[in-house]
Amino acid sequence: MTILVTGATGMVGRHVVVELVKTGQRVRALTRTPSAASLPDGVEVVGGDLTDPPSLEPSLDGVESMYLFPVGRRARAVVAAAKRAGVRRIVVLSGALADTDDSEDGYLAVERAVEASGLEWTHVRPGEFAANWLDSVPAIKADRVVRRPYGAAVTQPIHEADIAAVAATVLVEDGHAGRTYTFAGPEALTTVAQVNAIGTAIGDTVRFDELDPAEARAEWISNGYPETFVDWIFTMWAESARDPAPTNQQWADIVPHLTGRPARTFTQWATDHAADFR
Repeated sequence: MTILVTGATGMVGRHVVVELVKTGQRVRALTRTPSAASLPDGVEVVGGDLTDPPSLEPSLDGVESMYLFPVGRRARAVVAAAKRAGVRRIVVLSGALADTDDSEDGYLAVERAVEASGLEWTHVRPGEFAANWLDSVPAIKADRVVRRPYGAAVTQPIHEADIAAVAATVLVEDGHAGRTYTFAGPEALTTVAQVNAIGTAIGDTVRFDELDPAEARAEWISNGYPETFVDWIFTMWAESARDPAPTNQQWADIVPHLTGRPARTFTQWATDHAADFR
């Protein structure tokens, strides 16, 4: 069968392509800039834009399964195009907190659009991406420092390659229809511990400077982060710093259960991305 991977050059999509190629699948990769895709040999790279559903029609021809990158309010039109083309199965990249965002652009809107289509669906809901740390690359490269509030906050970051491995598994295996998989990385770590792991990976000390939450909030908003997002994540960090939770083992077990191999640690993620921080 032909599997269409949307967002194929993104952080997760690129790994989904690689995982599918490893298992001998016929992969068609959708990207807005095919000439810059740099994907494995044998992958059919096609142009298209999820925000322009009519542009997707050629890429959907002959596709049986589809990995759907979050597309917000255009989800219904994208899913309708997929259904007309004969797509049978859609796997949605969603988020662990999808139920908390009922906006037109939220994960939940995409999930509902797929569920309403009558097609076979599976939702992949990872928790915090370890790759969020790439936002700190400029400060770490320039000054070897991370400036954030709530250094004691505990999270369970997950490697983007593990998110992709889960998505690839449910794309090709039967038995996952109508299921939602919420999962996270294998260990709960403080923010400071994650900063230290990055320092170890690059062979240098990375300092953590604890910011006043009110000052940090104003800075994040001035840098373009939506106010609702900043308030949500700062509240979560504050609660975690006050009452650190142990590893959520139920979430941690999903990756090995579905893929048959251990989830990657944050240390592994930091090692894989050491060049980004140097």
